Amino acid sequence: MRLNKFLAQAGIASRREADRLIAAGRVKVNGRVVREMGVQIDPDRDQVMVDGRPVRPRPATYTYLLLNKPAGYITSRKDPQGRRTIYDLIPKRYHHLHPVGRLDYPSEGLVLLTDDGELTQRLTHPAFRHEKEYWVQVAGQVPEVTLHKLRKGVTLADGPARARVRYLGKIPPEQRFWIQPDPRHTWLVFILHEGRNRQIRRMCEAVGLRVRRLIRVRIDAIHIHDLKPGQWRLASKRQLKAIRRIREA
Repeated sequence: MRLNKFLAQAGIASRREADRLIAAGRVKVNGRVVREMGVQIDPDRDQVMVDGRPVRPRPATYTYLLLNKPAGYITSRKDPQGRRTIYDLIPKRYHHLHPVGRLDYPSEGLVLLTDDGELTQRLTHPAFRHEKEYWVQVAGQVPEVTLHKLRKGVTLADGPARARVRYLGKIPPEQRFWIQPDPRHTWLVFILHEGRNRQIRRMCEAVGLRVRRLIRVRIDAIHIHDLKPGQWRLASKRQLKAIRRIREA
């Protein structure tokens, strides 16, 4: 990072004024006075001082946006086939944000968009083992023995896969406006620590189940709650606290 940019981001001065401070010999990097323009520093390793006082970078501020993706949208910026994308659902001022993981075209539910690369890495890399919870409606009635097979693990083309699986039971009141019980079919809860392409759909196919709806409701402690399909909102204070915990773990 350029030294003048670092000083500006730290709130010391504008970039132009920072250049004046540097030219005047008032800035030191690792104990040495720096007068040259365009000097590059590493904010994490180099010590910067102005007028004898250490300069610390301000904590970066990031944006976290929660979207309830309806079926029939692509989790991408553009689609060669001209299909609608999740960016059609959010204001243009948030189009610089990227999705944390993906939901396929027919899937629904929580998509987290952010400009926080550290959080994205922690939530998408399986080594960190952050939970993702999905509610899955499958056709017909599902015996317990089938759930046992899914828990034990099935073999897919890209390797073995298993999940924590249970019956959904009673649908929470805040989700009843878009998730209705149907005695002809079964709602299941899948909890994964990874997110391979179409993993849940392929696991269900492996044990003879046909998926009718697939909805992601939670990423770690970030829950969709009462967010309606097609709606978005910025992370709440409680969700920001959960995000901070994930980043610092």
